[in-house]
Amino acid sequence: MKLKTLTALFPATAAAALVLSGVAVHAQDTASDTQESADNSQDNGSLNLPSDIKMLGENNPNVRTATAVVNGHVITGTDVDQRVALVVAANKGKVSSDEMQRLRAQVLRNLIDETLEIQEAKAQKIDVTPEEVEQSYQRVAAQNFGQNPGKMDAYLKSVGSSPASLKRQIEGEIAWQKLLRRNIQPFVNVSNGEVNDVLKQMEASKGTEEYRLGEIYLSATPETSASVEQNAEKIVDQLKKGGSFAAYARQFSEASTAAVGGDLGWVRLATLPTEMATVAREMQPGQLVGPFQIPGGWEIMLLIDKRQVLTADPRDAVLSLKQISIAFKPGISEDAARAQVQKFAEGVKQIKGCGDVDREAQALGASVVENNQVRARALPAQLQDAVLNLKVGQTTPPFGSVQDGVRVLMLCGRDDPEQVDKPDFESVMNKLEDERINKRAQRYLRDLRSDAYIEYN
Repeated sequence: MKLKTLTALFPATAAAALVLSGVAVHAQDTASDTQESADNSQDNGSLNLPSDIKMLGENNPNVRTATAVVNGHVITGTDVDQRVALVVAANKGKVSSDEMQRLRAQVLRNLIDETLEIQEAKAQKIDVTPEEVEQSYQRVAAQNFGQNPGKMDAYLKSVGSSPASLKRQIEGEIAWQKLLRRNIQPFVNVSNGEVNDVLKQMEASKGTEEYRLGEIYLSATPETSASVEQNAEKIVDQLKKGGSFAAYARQFSEASTAAVGGDLGWVRLATLPTEMATVAREMQPGQLVGPFQIPGGWEIMLLIDKRQVLTADPRDAVLSLKQISIAFKPGISEDAARAQVQKFAEGVKQIKGCGDVDREAQALGASVVENNQVRARALPAQLQDAVLNLKVGQTTPPFGSVQDGVRVLMLCGRDDPEQVDKPDFESVMNKLEDERINKRAQRYLRDLRSDAYIEYN
């Protein structure tokens, strides 16, 4: 059984991209104008409310202090600040002031859920020991900071967070895992027939395309649709500026995939709602689309990857490449740069295979970098097809800029991927079980929220 793991707290490429609770954020920015208020006054019935209401005190529901008391446990402003700092660091500081207010509200909700999970574990007499938390903390530190885990303490403090904040998050993670293993996992069953049906469907679909999609879903009613769409557009704007899709999905998505960063996994278009399938069919890997309307709300989608079912993907080929590049002197004119590129391109055409690269590159004033273990899918999307269509000894067209230099890639070898085998029985069963556990876990958390006494300060 595969449950949410602590290693996901830090992705390999960003040490602070922490896994926050997969809690949905509800659209809060509803809007109404004076004319609507006047029209609605006719439907007030026995309340007989005036159309022009003047509040006799400050009452702004969108302004709330960032502290709460959850069944007697105090969540402080510092707790919120330190957790927000982790999210901001994960997004490389690219969070606008408008987005920050929504982020703080969501982080507070995450902290509330985390507290409820820890409290429920204690109520169920499930212990999370300090030793368990420390072991997990050290493991995460070692994964991201090598042989010097102490560097993580300094890193967390440098971004405005603290080791205590991360350890509290780890405690909540462990507590929730233990609760699910005892109270939900034993009661989830997947029959052999269900697994065999999935395997048969995969075999029948061999060669058809499937898509790995990320989603951020925001629910909306007819009354809140406009404001929810505005919120979704602000999220898209942050993502286009470099924000982490997974982090925003965890913070804001109301789909069941929020807990895994919005990752839908590999799906066939036939299994998706019509609106999502129509959009996904036209997308290219790495493309972000949205927001677009679907029944019940608004959707933002990211096409992570695309492949053919049970078919070897050419992009899994391992390539041997030589990169030949030239740099430009500072302040070079456009005409001079163009002439230099033209000379470089003509010179590259004269290279007779990989064994001739170093000698010809020297004559061109170019540098050479060799890499014999490049997976095609690791290349930028614009280069993948160009390189895969090369024969050994051929080069790509020149690419680059005056600032970064101009280069070509020469293919010196290629090991094609082996045929993809059908997933085994156990892996399919684990996937089906995980899906059912996650759905029940969401209901479990909703029940904890409903029964909690929460006071905002």
